[in-house]
Amino acid sequence: MVLGIEFWAMLGFAFAAYAVVGNDALQTLGTFINSNRHVHWTLLFAFAAVILVAVFTYGWMRNGGDPSFGRLTNTAKYPVFEVRWYHTIPPLVLLVLTRLGIPVSTSFMVLAIFAEASGLTSMLNKSLIGYVVAFVTGGVVYAVLTPTLERWFRSTEDRPRGLVWIGLQWTVTAYLWGVWLAQDFANIFVFLPRELSAAQSFSAMAVIIVLLGITFANQGGPVQRILRSKTAVTDIRSATIIDFTYASLLLFFLQLSNIPMSTTFVFLGLIAGREYVMAHLFKTRDLKGTSKIVLSDAGKAGLGLFISVVLALTLPALGRILAGG
Repeated sequence: MVLGIEFWAMLGFAFAAYAVVGNDALQTLGTFINSNRHVHWTLLFAFAAVILVAVFTYGWMRNGGDPSFGRLTNTAKYPVFEVRWYHTIPPLVLLVLTRLGIPVSTSFMVLAIFAEASGLTSMLNKSLIGYVVAFVTGGVVYAVLTPTLERWFRSTEDRPRGLVWIGLQWTVTAYLWGVWLAQDFANIFVFLPRELSAAQSFSAMAVIIVLLGITFANQGGPVQRILRSKTAVTDIRSATIIDFTYASLLLFFLQLSNIPMSTTFVFLGLIAGREYVMAHLFKTRDLKGTSKIVLSDAGKAGLGLFISVVLALTLPALGRILAGG
């Protein structure tokens, strides 16, 4: 036991921190890393680390030692468990699935094993609503922007980016990274006491910052290579609009209720709505081709959800069998 935290809880926290930071770089910091490869990674890392510490400190102080922003306060749905060895398995599975290119929901993968049936149902309902709202929002926003702004972006994509757009990208990235952390800190800190002491808090932050530094030193690692191979968003102006819309959706759901949700579902919904509109207006692919891509991503997310539920149901039972219970 270190700082009042058991071994399996510490190990689970470390696995979850690395899995979550590595996985969600695809959604939050991926384009930022990719479009700033000319900037030394230490500067990018320092930028992200400062925001991380600020968001954590604000949440910890505002919520009486709880850095999860109240996402785990409903103990009827998300009870406090003594962390066992099997609780550390889902974050490891998350790392594997991410490197296979499956857009896994970290919320379901990590939290499902800790949640009661009512908690899991609430998460699923909120996440599905998030997908639909994001899909509609993406469609509406890009139906307005594509005939004008996006068309102008495409016609000027070979021109150098001005300082205004670079400044906007850094500002919007800070906004998105901060809101995402407030949404997903629960996925990391579920392994630790719901109220952390100052020593526990600073130690936890040190671990996350080290893991974040490894991610930046590897230029995002395997997850970032997946992003570079798949995404069509290479223009920082387009990426900035996507990030701002995504962050605003996360902020809306953050304020709506304290139920955890899948930020991955929101991200996929936003991109799906955008793709349908842009494919139609730019004639880049037909409805069938776009639907194939959208359904493929949704199917992969569904597979990740299925695996999460299976692990949540089977691992505790396996633990009891091995313990002779």
